[in-house]
Amino acid sequence: MSVKIYHNPRCSKSRQTLALIKEKGVEPEIVEYLKNPPSAETLTALLSQLGLEPRQLIRRGEAIYKELKLNDTALSDDALITAMVENPILIERPIVSSGSKAALGRPPEAVLDIL
Repeated sequence: MSVKIYHNPRCSKSRQTLALIKEKGVEPEIVEYLKNPPSAETLTALLSQLGLEPRQLIRRGEAIYKELKLNDTALSDDALITAMVENPILIERPIVSSGSKAALGRPPEAVLDIL
């Protein structure tokens, strides 16, 4: 089984999720998405696997969210995805993918269903 975690080592939920995955005997591929942001295509695929709309995956508390006026409901999904790719701090974390499934590690235990 191939498992990938989009990880921010400074985030406690991300660290907890990574530890939980390893406790289950899985050694995931770790993508530090702040250093290596996902492409728009990858992010679109992850959103589909998560069953989420782009707006549901955006961290609204980030300063860049306000600066880019991303609360504008007229913005298209493509515009929101582009904003997340260009400013990966906006992507809620951690995201764990396994095969055709993905889960958001909030809480960390939410990823257990796809392992």
